[in-house]
Amino acid sequence: MRIRLTWPGGQAHATLDDTPTARAVTAALPIRSRASTWGEEVYFDTGVEAALEPDAAQVVDPGTVCFWVEGRSLALPYGPTPASRGDECRLVTEVNLLGRLEEDPRVLAGIRAGMEITVEEAAG
Repeated sequence: MRIRLTWPGGQAHATLDDTPTARAVTAALPIRSRASTWGEEVYFDTGVEAALEPDAAQVVDPGTVCFWVEGRSLALPYGPTPASRGDECRLVTEVNLLGRLEEDPRVLAGIRAGMEITVEEAAG
């Protein structure tokens, strides 16, 4: 499935893999939430409950669409966080891997804490 994320002044698209958590997130669309930031990561509550999946990881590539189970949040890292070692994208805990952003992940740098983010199904 393909999703579109929009926020004041920007948007991005992502392709999600067929995983239990990705199916739960897409079933909850559209999602409207307020952004939080942690270093070069944007995250926001989805209201979706999920369990940690077998391929969960803590260090991911920039632009990976992640789901932080404890925070019921989509987590979108685009660079180092306070937990990172060097330039890696290290999240606070292991996260479920849902897919990838289609655009350059640095597009997320324009998102500020408190901005409204909308996630909806995208054509294609």
